Amino acid sequence: MNRILQDPALNRRGLLTFAGAAVLAGCSPPSPPSVDGSTGVLKFSIVAPESASSLESFWRPIIADMEKATGLKIEPYIGANYTALVEAMRFKQTHFGWFTNLSGLEAIRRAGGEVFARTFDPGGDDGYNSVILVPAKSKTTLEDILRCDKTLNFGIGDAKSTSGTLAPKTYLFSPKGIDIQTCFKTLKSANHNTNLVGVANGVLDAATGNSTSLRLQRERDVERAAKGEPTLGDKVRVVWSSPRLPEDPIVWRKDLDPAIKEKLRQFFLTYAQGEGAEAERQRGLLAKLSIGGFKPADDNHLLRVREMEATEALLQAERGGDPSRIAEARKALEGVKAEEAALQARTGQPADAT
Repeated sequence: MNRILQDPALNRRGLLTFAGAAVLAGCSPPSPPSVDGSTGVLKFSIVAPESASSLESFWRPIIADMEKATGLKIEPYIGANYTALVEAMRFKQTHFGWFTNLSGLEAIRRAGGEVFARTFDPGGDDGYNSVILVPAKSKTTLEDILRCDKTLNFGIGDAKSTSGTLAPKTYLFSPKGIDIQTCFKTLKSANHNTNLVGVANGVLDAATGNSTSLRLQRERDVERAAKGEPTLGDKVRVVWSSPRLPEDPIVWRKDLDPAIKEKLRQFFLTYAQGEGAEAERQRGLLAKLSIGGFKPADDNHLLRVREMEATEALLQAERGGDPSRIAEARKALEGVKAEEAALQARTGQPADAT
């Protein structure tokens, strides 16, 4: 795709599918600030919604609160896709950002990133699910999808999407020996919102999505129905749901100035917390992004995603039949599981709760 879709539904995961990177519409990017953020403007990278006007509406008030609380000058940086966000941090065009789990893992590996916080749902949930959607009025079943007879048009997520691509491959397709590239009549990669619209309108026979984007769509449908506008959430139904996935991480560059790190940490961990009108106002702003607030976290938050990634690698190796690749992949998976077990023994909590 070559543009940001102009659709009313906002999805906070897997929204973009075209290459490159851009800054907020109408703003020219300033010269890159210092590596550690001690001078100049801090850049906060975010997965872009469907239009620049939506970014203005949903993020500008939060960024304004961030500037007021920290005393720092902060500007949004819109990533054209997950890879663009990672590359922006890698080349020091951004200092911190809101990532998905898989793209956050890439930022740690390739861009000097470090997890310092994570989101939670407005309802207090600490996880969400990948789903597969089909048109509500269709007779399509999960069995039809898994038949792989090349009769269905299927929508998959961004290659770096946790719920749009990694989860359905790891938990559904790969365990059954299915290569999605050869399974369907057509395979189209898009964000969750585009996939949902495609299924709702009958353009796609099935597509991946996630429980958060579907719930948010249905919440907005209530308002749209009251205005006599068409709705989408009631035009799709779920035929598969994954195990729980961890919520999104907030990542900063490791080399960010320590004093700035502490200001940002305090903002995120206290924002929308407590009682009173101001806290309610802040919670209202975050709710539009399907975020309830933020909790402290570190790189261990991504252990569950690393396990999914390693599991998928092992399944692919087993399909290929190369003993050396299988042994290497199995060793990698066992290593991640050992880290998870050690963390749980130390904290008494599962990896994705840290």
